[in-house]
Amino acid sequence: MRAAGGSAPLYILSFRHRDELTATAERAGWQPIAARRADNAESRFISSGSAVCVVDARGALAEGQDAVRSLADPVEANAAALLVLLSRTDEDALEDLFARGATHFLVSPFSEQQFLQAVQFAQRHAERVGGGRRGRRRDAVSADGASWRWQPGSSTVELSPALARRAGLGEEQGQRISLMELFRKLDADGRRAARGAVDRLLATGQSTAFAHSDLAAESAGGGTRLAHHMRVDDAGVVGRTEAILAPEGAAAASGRDPLTGLRSAREARSWIERQLASGAEGPQPSLILLLLSVSRFDAINAAFGRAIGDDVLQAAARRIERSVDPDGRTRLVARIAGAEFAVLLGAPAGLAEGRFLAGQLVEATARPFMSGDHVVTLGSRIGVVAAEPGDDAASLLRRGSAALAEAKAAEAAPIRVLDSDAANDSARGDRLEIDLRRALDQDEIEILFQPQIAIATGRVVGAEALARWRHPQFGELGAVTLFSVAERSDYLVQLSDHVQRKAIASAAAWPDALSALRLAVNITAADIVRPNFADQFVRLVTETGFPAERLTVEVTEGGLIEDLGAAGNLLAGLRQHGFRVAIDDFGTGYSSLAYLKALPLDYLKIDKKLVEDISGSPRDRIVVRSVIDMARSLGLGVVAEGVETEEQLALLAREGCNLYQGFLCSPPVDVESLAMLARP
Repeated sequence: MRAAGGSAPLYILSFRHRDELTATAERAGWQPIAARRADNAESRFISSGSAVCVVDARGALAEGQDAVRSLADPVEANAAALLVLLSRTDEDALEDLFARGATHFLVSPFSEQQFLQAVQFAQRHAERVGGGRRGRRRDAVSADGASWRWQPGSSTVELSPALARRAGLGEEQGQRISLMELFRKLDADGRRAARGAVDRLLATGQSTAFAHSDLAAESAGGGTRLAHHMRVDDAGVVGRTEAILAPEGAAAASGRDPLTGLRSAREARSWIERQLASGAEGPQPSLILLLLSVSRFDAINAAFGRAIGDDVLQAAARRIERSVDPDGRTRLVARIAGAEFAVLLGAPAGLAEGRFLAGQLVEATARPFMSGDHVVTLGSRIGVVAAEPGDDAASLLRRGSAALAEAKAAEAAPIRVLDSDAANDSARGDRLEIDLRRALDQDEIEILFQPQIAIATGRVVGAEALARWRHPQFGELGAVTLFSVAERSDYLVQLSDHVQRKAIASAAAWPDALSALRLAVNITAADIVRPNFADQFVRLVTETGFPAERLTVEVTEGGLIEDLGAAGNLLAGLRQHGFRVAIDDFGTGYSSLAYLKALPLDYLKIDKKLVEDISGSPRDRIVVRSVIDMARSLGLGVVAEGVETEEQLALLAREGCNLYQGFLCSPPVDVESLAMLARP
């Protein structure tokens, strides 16, 4: 079974079975973004662009319930679906999970086919919700096969017989009419929406839609609107038309949320599409979105009951409305999902105005609320974004959700303004997380070696193994970026194992010219806390045949902070097998002196920031001198990182440094180049 619409993203949070679900989704053509921890789940789901969020609570019900609660609002706000996987023994929790926001469920044991079918059902649900059909009446008027076809560049459109009849053009074999004639049959908002939808379709190739008033029905006293669902095929642009009756009731007819009386999420999306289609003249964006989440609302419901919670939410909606003063044309306030509200500012508003208004809203929602005899205090977090070229309602709301998630994650500032640079960085990070699994599976991570030189003799005596990823889109990515992506995507252990194994195996095959060189490999903070890591590492080295006495294990200083005792035990175990141990990036952490005192070490590597400063003021040189003197008094060798100038090298030599590495000698190189550098 292939993914609906091709290689669509699928967000998976599985506490016990992440890899199995990921492999199943990949085989079916999905593009999974998978995690086994709930950290930043809201932000990661939003940035994934997925229309389906899978929470696998099998064997982890409590964690699954918490995850569903945190993901429910962003799932609803982005017109997505939330599929929960449950153990058979946890079926009693279904009612609670639906109350928290789940839309679909699947109970184990289930087959791979059943899982994929459940995902497809959830995807179809999301498409229907996102297409604006959730609020449609069951007796909505059918368009009886009404459709149209247009070849880009042509000045005419071909209408089906059903659509030709509806447009009053006869009912034989359909009609071909000019674009101008067709556009004259649309209201002003409809013309703008149609132009915007066509532009999006031609720019992206992705299916889209627009809606407009049915002027013929309105003249007859009806309240029907026509929706056109557009796609591209081999014959050009095809539109399928459906007629949608206005929902019954005053609130529904005006697109109002029944609890708060604000505009509904559906109406907000329609308003966004109209604003984006109309565009904006000048440098200002056509639209600013503020996405506001009321904090601690779940706690209010739990403490005082849902009736009090609803009263407070209604009062919060009134405060937001008064602060914004919406007029329905240039400003709009809507309830998007649960305790989330959207504030929309049309042109000529800018990010500065959005930020200022966000500050006012934070103050307004922070003032205590009265409900009967209860005094209730709330707070809020707000994400602010500006519309960009190519945006539609879904993409703008998703970026707003990403900004809101960052605001929620921040300890202090309750407002996060996400500009285009930050959004691009976020999209780049998401792409890298997706591609990393493939890079590991297909052995795309390369190992280069940076020479380490004895200052006294100028000869190459060792090399540090460094990972490089030649990404097809972003070019060469270094170890810092690579390991940062791995940590975010829960592949840090796999990447660390891969790099260590590949580096040691490569060194074991070095030519005779390198047979005396030491090899330095890095271990991470995650390695330190892994059970039996020392035994696994020793077994790896033994299998490759590389001599243990020529291998140095480097641990970054930050990686030792959390558990100094565990780090000490691990390093001591490695030294017993003949390895040497170094602290990498020394001088960047907070417990440097404690490390030197407590850990079994052979080398200290001075961080490149201290090396850069050594040629600065006398005070900087004193700091470096003190570090080197302290290391020498403890019998430790000293390696300086990031040496780039002869002046830095001369000052390090004067202070008693033993070894250095950096671009002054060589950047990281392949084995052949390393052998040339090591020649006498």
